[in-house]
Amino acid sequence: MASTATFPTVLRELLRTHQAFLAYAASHVHTLDLTLPQYDILITLGDTAGMSFKKLGEKTLITKGTLTGVISRLEDKGLVQRAASKTDGRSQIVQLSAAGGDLYQRSYPEHLAFINRIFTDYAPEEVGNLEAALRRLQQTVSTLRSEGHGKPADEADE
Repeated sequence: MASTATFPTVLRELLRTHQAFLAYAASHVHTLDLTLPQYDILITLGDTAGMSFKKLGEKTLITKGTLTGVISRLEDKGLVQRAASKTDGRSQIVQLSAAGGDLYQRSYPEHLAFINRIFTDYAPEEVGNLEAALRRLQQTVSTLRSEGHGKPADEADE
């Protein structure tokens, strides 16, 4: 079991890595005149017939309030369009426009190659070990959260 002294060091490195990755990914996405959340929507919608706002929020982890603004800005750029849902008259489906589809087809393979450069110096087993460790961490956090362990210890029993 890890000591409590490990926690701040591991968390700090996890956050630094996350920030460094986002900055690296953004450096490519900004060349497309998009933000990371906008590109996240573009690649999530790529090769699909479209998705509801709810499904987009689940797949991208963009909150509903933020999602609406991101979609609106992509509409202004002519990259997505909203259509009425054929199954639920109350909801809308967000789809890539022709220009959005073209941008996705042109940029996604390039973006994947850009991201994969991160792992150039890693052996396949190192990548597998990293993925397994991160998956285990995510599952542990999700399990604790679903069990109601999201409150500080002094509030958990209230």
